Amino acid sequence: MAYQLDEEEQLILATVKKFLEQEVAPVAAELEHRNEYPTEIVERMKEINLFGANVPEEYGGLELSYTLFAMIFEEISRVWMGLAGILGTHTVLCDVLARFGTPEQKQRFLPLLARGEKRGAICLSEPQAGTDLQAIRTTAERRADNYFINGSKMWITNGRRGEMLLILAKTDKEATPVYTGMSAFIAEKGEPGLTISRDIDKLGYKSLETCELLFEEFRVPAENLIGGTEGAGFKQVMTGLEAERLNVAARGLGIARAAFEEAIRYAQQRRTFGKPICEHQTIQIKLAEMATKIEASRLLIYSAAEKKDQGERCDLEAGMAKLFATETAQECALEAMRILGGNGYAKDFPVERYYRDAPLLIIGGGTNELQRLIIARNLLKKYALNPV
Repeated sequence: MAYQLDEEEQLILATVKKFLEQEVAPVAAELEHRNEYPTEIVERMKEINLFGANVPEEYGGLELSYTLFAMIFEEISRVWMGLAGILGTHTVLCDVLARFGTPEQKQRFLPLLARGEKRGAICLSEPQAGTDLQAIRTTAERRADNYFINGSKMWITNGRRGEMLLILAKTDKEATPVYTGMSAFIAEKGEPGLTISRDIDKLGYKSLETCELLFEEFRVPAENLIGGTEGAGFKQVMTGLEAERLNVAARGLGIARAAFEEAIRYAQQRRTFGKPICEHQTIQIKLAEMATKIEASRLLIYSAAEKKDQGERCDLEAGMAKLFATETAQECALEAMRILGGNGYAKDFPVERYYRDAPLLIIGGGTNELQRLIIARNLLKKYALNPV
């Protein structure tokens, strides 16, 4: 690993690991199977300042490097990926606000977000617009000192319990190109016109809500237009999603690690034909491939995070990391289930949970089909025969 943690970073990571092992791991399976929101665990996450992970120190946050940020998401997901979801969209909102918010917006909102007093959700996807955000239909019309938002948003993680919303909407429906007519807002719940219509029942990713939100003349003060300028919302959100791809990639690494560790432990205990199954060549090949892909995922993630820490764009690197690490998570979860056999399919073992959680990472944060297009587009720029 090229990146070396300093003493303070080592302490932060050790604190997170201790919290996860002592307070989360013993109850994760039970809460997940009951689809129960981990209220007490979230309160402890506030106490150790996890909600301020990427908030600047001047606003009460930890202002972690993106590399340490990724390591924390890896460790959380290795124990329980649902917790990473509670934190993930919150950190995207914090990232967008810290980068593009006006001084007044930062001063007003970031300290609350850093303390976890208000938690964030991002309202981007719609029933007909997920991967293609330029196809959104939600509008924001300015009248005097307020915007009024109308439309619907789908697949909103933390949509019910999140108190602050990052909303992407069209402020100019006739703009060309389309993205130049899109603006981003930070909205606080409490105004009439917002309906949480339903919680979506999911295969995995349990214990935190994923909702459909309906907006009908939902009022947002003009001062909550992020950056104070219309038409910049799409670029602001895309920059935030770059960081999200890193955290989603790190979640994939966490699940892959958990599945591998469960598989290699079981393979040394389970015996068939007179010897532990880890001595069978077929099982050894599976374990070797899992471990190799896990290590490759880690290096891709740290490479992308290092570039972002240096203030550079990392679309290509983050896309590669997200693609490879999440596909690795899916593969490792399946291979672990096969190594455990019937036990891998039983709820008595955690592998079935990894198997249900992993597919979300292939779909969420921009589908892996989209990641391939992003990677190819950036490669063509990087290796252009006639650079512009």
